[in-house]
Amino acid sequence: MRIMGLDYGSRTVGVAVSDALGLTAQGVETVTREEENKLRKTLRRIEELAKEYEVDRIVLGCPKNMNNTLGERVQKTEEFGRMLERRLGLPVIYWDERLTTVAAERILMESGVRRENRKQVIDKVAAGLILQGYLDSLCRDEE
Repeated sequence: MRIMGLDYGSRTVGVAVSDALGLTAQGVETVTREEENKLRKTLRRIEELAKEYEVDRIVLGCPKNMNNTLGERVQKTEEFGRMLERRLGLPVIYWDERLTTVAAERILMESGVRRENRKQVIDKVAAGLILQGYLDSLCRDEE
């Protein structure tokens, strides 16, 4: 079974999936929507991807503030997580995502991706970083 990582934003959701062994994360796609609260198609697409990749759990980035407090974005993320649990019947694990978008931006810049093209993939890369952080923590726990 695989694990899915999600970077939930106001207009996009970056999606990444682990390899079958649960060692590495690969970005899959960025799901976009016209309005923040229009989630039906977004949930349907994530459900399709979860079935396609035979996912058994979801790691959802939790956007804590830099001082470790929980803001408005965390509430919206938790609401989205509850929707995913109800719709997919899979456990949702919340993972601290502070600075993942900054790291994703840096990776894309260093890879030579042009500014206008970064916007299309940054959430997918951030989802990969969120998932990879979780996968790495599992490996550390096994040692």
